Amino acid sequence: MIRAIFIRHGQSTANIGLPTKNFAEVPLTELGWEQARTLAARWEFTPGLIAASPFLRTQQTAQPTVARFPDVPVETWPVYEFTFWDPAHWSGSEPKDMMHEVDRYWNEADPEERFGGGAESFGMMLARAEDTFRRLEAVHAETPVLVFTHGHFIQSLRLTALHPEWSAHEKMRGFRALDDKRWVQNTELVPAEFDGTRWKMD
Repeated sequence: MIRAIFIRHGQSTANIGLPTKNFAEVPLTELGWEQARTLAARWEFTPGLIAASPFLRTQQTAQPTVARFPDVPVETWPVYEFTFWDPAHWSGSEPKDMMHEVDRYWNEADPEERFGGGAESFGMMLARAEDTFRRLEAVHAETPVLVFTHGHFIQSLRLTALHPEWSAHEKMRGFRALDDKRWVQNTELVPAEFDGTRWKMD
């Protein structure tokens, strides 16, 4: 049995509405740091591996846990957040126009559509989710692997685990409903298990 725990980062400055120019460099708030320290003190086992997204807020969230377990290997994995638009694509746009386009994007559910060259398609995110499960299957650890990541990416993992038979289009159509129903809170723990055949997540 392979076990993993996916952890959403602590509260970031973007979570409280502060502006950002670079999605990858959004830092934690002081509350976010407090959440990260509280999380590190909660672990009742020594993890087999600690992996984190390259984005600053996840690296910062992982820091107290990494400090608590100095002998545990630490890796950076491509489990970064889904960025479905390039900020440059929206330069000069009105908020109402942006929301109209966002609604159209999700309603049409084209998994290959990208908003600008710096954006990622939904299909690309799903490919990263599948790659994450393959990476975990290759880890030989007796205790759970901790993966510090992001809310939307955790939802892509859930969809991949819960509905492996769905097409990328079907997963995209179901994404917003899942996110609304099972929103992932800051530093929430989302466990996953691989029984040798398929991944299981709640």
